[in-house]
Amino acid sequence: MRILAIVPFLNEQTHIGRFLDSLAAQERIPDRLLLIDDGSTDGSPEVAAAFAARHPWAELHRRPARAPSRDRLAGGSAVRAFTWGLEQADDPWDIAVKMDADLALTPDVFAEIERRFVADPRLGMAGPYLSVTTDSGARVRQRCPAHHVEGPTKFYRRACYEQIGPLPAMLGWDTIDEIRAQMRGWETWSFAMPAGDPEHLRAMGSHDGRLRGFRRWGSCAYGYGEHPLHVLLVGMQKMRDRPRVLGGVHYVAGWMMAALRRMPRAEPELRAWVRREQLRRIRRRVRRSLGAAGAR
Repeated sequence: MRILAIVPFLNEQTHIGRFLDSLAAQERIPDRLLLIDDGSTDGSPEVAAAFAARHPWAELHRRPARAPSRDRLAGGSAVRAFTWGLEQADDPWDIAVKMDADLALTPDVFAEIERRFVADPRLGMAGPYLSVTTDSGARVRQRCPAHHVEGPTKFYRRACYEQIGPLPAMLGWDTIDEIRAQMRGWETWSFAMPAGDPEHLRAMGSHDGRLRGFRRWGSCAYGYGEHPLHVLLVGMQKMRDRPRVLGGVHYVAGWMMAALRRMPRAEPELRAWVRREQLRRIRRRVRRSLGAAGAR
């Protein structure tokens, strides 16, 4: 299978060198790597250019200049840059990879994910579980349901991508894409890597403040149609995360603020599918809990 990897980046001088070193150390390197500078003002394009000069399978592209925005993620700039990069590719590909530049990959990521695609023709989207290093120095896996593929490492089978694209340039795109795939009968999975989890060098949602990150996640949930009851249950779950209690409150607040502002949303049929699935899972968990209580 031919693998095309696309790495959008913006001001990643702190991390991009380590990321590129881990990419070059892969057991199975991508057939083509496109590094997409999305308007950086630091030294990260120079690091990317030097890497491309040393590796013939890599090249640097610079996106046209655009107006700065207060919240890059809210405008979907990363996924826009990925889609733009895909349009620049003139080589055939079977798997397209969207990968962030703030990762330290274990050496088996590309090889293991390729093996998974070969073994399962219904696998449309995949990625590795990621870990983050806490303030105490401990490595902890980021919370991720098995059927969810995290935005920093998205591997798409071409047939699946062509059915679900174009990817929506909005908050929640990295859940909307996998829901579209599941609705069309594709499997979407995260996998543990034999050599261990790749490291996310920046904790999810932390690049411009943890609480703002929780609000953004709530806005994402509004975008793909999360049921209000499910919003409250997830908010209660996130109260256990740091910062305690406040994280869950800000998650629910983000959902409510998005609703009041009528922020962009996924297509109606997708939102209806999400709500049906969430209510089905809630009812199943309630029945299990009642059954367990009755057995005591």
